[in-house]
Amino acid sequence: MTTANFNKLAQAIEATKEDVEKAAAGNKAACARVRKAMQDVKNIAQDIRKEMLELRDAGGTPPSR
Repeated sequence: MTTANFNKLAQAIEATKEDVEKAAAGNKAACARVRKAMQDVKNIAQDIRKEMLELRDAGGTPPSR
């Protein structure tokens, strides 16, 4: 089972790949975009943690969303 947030996390990381490469090459604007994307990743990851806690506390049934 994958959650919508997990898919969203994977998409966010995939979408950031190009900017990471540009940032590594010295593009300062790409660095800013990567930092923003990583903040979004952090927030999505936190949402996934909450979902997993709800799942655990509900006895294994997925939370309704």
